[in-house]
Amino acid sequence: MAEETIDSKTQKGNGFHDFMMSVLIWREKHISERTFVMVLALVVGITCGFAALILKWLIHTISTALSSHIAINSGNYLYLLFPAIGILLTMLYVRYIVKHNISHGVTRVLYSISQNKSRLKPHNMYTSLLASSVTIGFGGSVGAEGPIVFTGAAIGSNLGQLFRLSPRILMILVGCGAAAGIAGIFKAPIAGMLFTLEVLMIDLTTVSVMPLLIASISGATVAYVFTGFDVEFFFVQSESFMTTRIPYVIFLGIFCGLVSLYFTRVMNMMENFFKHKLILQWKKTLFGGVVLAGLVFLLPPLYGEGYTAINHLLGGDPSSIVDGSIFYSDRESPWMILGFIGMVILAKGFATSSTTGAGGVGGTFAPSLYLGCMSGFFFAYLCNHLGFDIDLSIKNFALMGMAGVMSAVMHAPLMAIFLTAEMTGGYELFLPLLIVSTIAYGTIKLFEPYSIYTMRLAQRGELLTHHKDKAVLTLLKMDSVIETDFQSVNPEMNLGEMVQAISHSSRNLFPVIGDDKKLVGVVLLDEIRNIMFRPHLYKKLYVRRFMSMPPAKIVIGMTMDKVMKTFDDTGAWNLPVVDENGHYVGFVSKSKIFNSYRRVLRHYSED
Repeated sequence: MAEETIDSKTQKGNGFHDFMMSVLIWREKHISERTFVMVLALVVGITCGFAALILKWLIHTISTALSSHIAINSGNYLYLLFPAIGILLTMLYVRYIVKHNISHGVTRVLYSISQNKSRLKPHNMYTSLLASSVTIGFGGSVGAEGPIVFTGAAIGSNLGQLFRLSPRILMILVGCGAAAGIAGIFKAPIAGMLFTLEVLMIDLTTVSVMPLLIASISGATVAYVFTGFDVEFFFVQSESFMTTRIPYVIFLGIFCGLVSLYFTRVMNMMENFFKHKLILQWKKTLFGGVVLAGLVFLLPPLYGEGYTAINHLLGGDPSSIVDGSIFYSDRESPWMILGFIGMVILAKGFATSSTTGAGGVGGTFAPSLYLGCMSGFFFAYLCNHLGFDIDLSIKNFALMGMAGVMSAVMHAPLMAIFLTAEMTGGYELFLPLLIVSTIAYGTIKLFEPYSIYTMRLAQRGELLTHHKDKAVLTLLKMDSVIETDFQSVNPEMNLGEMVQAISHSSRNLFPVIGDDKKLVGVVLLDEIRNIMFRPHLYKKLYVRRFMSMPPAKIVIGMTMDKVMKTFDDTGAWNLPVVDENGHYVGFVSKSKIFNSYRRVLRHYSED
């Protein structure tokens, strides 16, 4: 009976394989690759649009069910319970059901592009969506945008893999999925496309521009069809922007850049703490759950994505920010509001990092929006109450702050400008949005060369960027350029034995390997040519006498960028490769690297 079941499964698998092969053959005959990519981009966009709707619905349903009965005129001890439960449930789901790390979704997409030929696992099409809905719905202080980017990228990648498309096309489909996810969840098609270009760093070429546009527009269209044409955040510009406010806009940009730097440093510090100090998972979950629950109890706006708080500030209702907290009785005091929002700004990084460090799943996209709104409001509200003869619009500055902090945290000023305008309808503030985003981005670039998403990969040399040379070197793998057809010799061999080894080799370079398998030197044929034809020296000279040390060694884990720098520094044409213990592996040559470099560059630059 068991054998019959196995045979039936095998037959079904073979049947599906045969069907796919017939589809692929038909496609090659009747549809060009470029047209087929357009069709797949449309499918990816629509699918990701529905995925974004499902994620938003799940988060809203869970959050509403838990918090609908929360009192707004006092502190709520349920805030001590809900976030910790959400993190625990998510951790158990990821650890025992998914069994793969699905946190830091955007970073994982970047890694798949640069190091895994844009291939993502099939379960990534839904696991992040489910895990993040529980985390955020129960009050985890993270965003849904990172998970929807991961989900959308996985949909694009797996659809491309199904049709056996090349890594170059898979990269475009991954970008299409990410763009459609952002467009669908924010109703912001331009921002979705710009996210792919600025954050995922996929080049805008004649091949990629149309698929990205199609995916972004179709993802946003799905959102519009099912949720209406209302913008994500309700904003009405009741006060026009005056050019006399430009100096304050400039200072806001600097302030947003510094807030972003603080947020980024806190996130990195806490991530290192969870990674290196709390080794066991139950310790991470316990510590992170306690920290998050305590912060949410003291500062309820930290609960979940925080979009309700953003809507209150953009609507010009600052007093409601303290609803549900122990500070409710002082909600009419402007200094109480300032102090409360100041504490929220300082605590947001700890709340977000505690959520992800403890085992929750979510991104830093929404936290940067949230932090920007709080920062812009705080800046304008403080200026208005310091006794200066000014009256800054707290609504306008809250909106500008969203663009400023997002621009700096993600190192994506264009995306931040258009996303803020698209999801609020604040196009009339386009000039100040440009100023704040640019200055905030310039400020953080003085301290952090990489975004919160890319710095981990950049430190390991695994980041694919718009810099063509570095991008191609990142795509090159050390394993593909190592040559192992060299005749090795021992330092105790005499010249006669060396000549015998030369007669059996087609190379003019010989690694000298000790008894412990470590590389101790090299012998160059040109350097012994004057003695190898003197038989009377065959038993008098030994390899250890005429071998030389290589100018440098390549360690097996080095990035190709460092490998090329080593070649440039030494002027060598061939360099030995060793493992971390010094054991000989092979040689790598400039000519081999150049040939591989040209092949990869041609493959990924085809239009």
